[in-house]
Amino acid sequence: MNGNNILGIIFANIHDEKVRELTETRTMASVPFGGRYRLIDFTLSNMVNSGINKVGVITKSNYQSLMDHLGSGKAWDLSRKRDGLFILPPFSSGPVAYNSRIESLSSIMRFLNHSSEEFVILSDSDFVCNLDLKDVLDSHIKSEADVTVLYRYGRIPEKYGEPMSFDVDPDGMVRDALVSPHIEGACNYSIPVILLRRELLITMISDCVSRNLYDFTRDFIQRNIGQYRFHGYEFTGYIHSICSMNDYFEANMELMDPKVRAELFNSARPIYTKVRDDMPARYGLGSEISNSLVADGCVIEGTVENCVLFRGVHIGKGAHVRNCVIMQDTQIGENCKLDYVIMDKDVTIKDERSLMGFQSYPVFISKASVV
Repeated sequence: MNGNNILGIIFANIHDEKVRELTETRTMASVPFGGRYRLIDFTLSNMVNSGINKVGVITKSNYQSLMDHLGSGKAWDLSRKRDGLFILPPFSSGPVAYNSRIESLSSIMRFLNHSSEEFVILSDSDFVCNLDLKDVLDSHIKSEADVTVLYRYGRIPEKYGEPMSFDVDPDGMVRDALVSPHIEGACNYSIPVILLRRELLITMISDCVSRNLYDFTRDFIQRNIGQYRFHGYEFTGYIHSICSMNDYFEANMELMDPKVRAELFNSARPIYTKVRDDMPARYGLGSEISNSLVADGCVIEGTVENCVLFRGVHIGKGAHVRNCVIMQDTQIGENCKLDYVIMDKDVTIKDERSLMGFQSYPVFISKASVV
């Protein structure tokens, strides 16, 4: 089955409250990650690499940075005369914008009705992984299922947003689902990616709205397991969900592992992002760098250890920076000492400053702050 018969839908504002420090002025989808990417790059690239050429991004609030990043979709080959990338801003019949996936899907019903694709992929944007959606579609068709849900076997991550546990038969069919279960050990917990036919999606959303049911996990999935054929697709590759600031920090630190980088940034399915042309990173005399990811445009004159540096970061002379995630165009003064710190964009750290967090509680410095 060709991927261009699938419509992609991405929820940009899902679980913004999980990392409120980073989403105060941006969506979850546009949170910077890994030195040069945004979280939406991974979901969007997974769709494009699978042949999907029509993607709608549902937004709710704070989506200026998301629009600046996505632009016309050219970086993902989605700048097209027909189909391509669609930004779907909030539309509500009431005074309050939607608060659930069902409300947001109901608000774009005209977009769904005017699309011609047979299938729809629904995905959140608060996780990083490299997923082959062609395999998901092939598994969906082979199983003759109505709905395919993705899951992973293991322990449910702490603070995981809207977790579900699936009871999956040996033939891969889902027989039952628990919402926010209290399970100590391993289980088949949900990954926020769902595949189904477009017409069925419209029917299920209309049914939920007509019954005043707006809880996606309970009313859209759990309530319909007995009525439709739900198939489970187990994903066994690397995935990291961003459920808290600590999760965000750990996900960036895991990029130091060559095995994680090799799986996440697979050359056969590359992760695309907005290009910013800049000079190569420059290293001053006496600088020391170890086990770090350094983006282009950086100037390093001090010591950097186990860090992720985004584009345009400057590390002053005598500065010692360890276990930090430093975002774009941040300036670190001379003789500073930083350990377990997350800095948003355009931060200025003056000379002789010291900041120290802990591995389980990194210090966060908000955008454009001066310390």
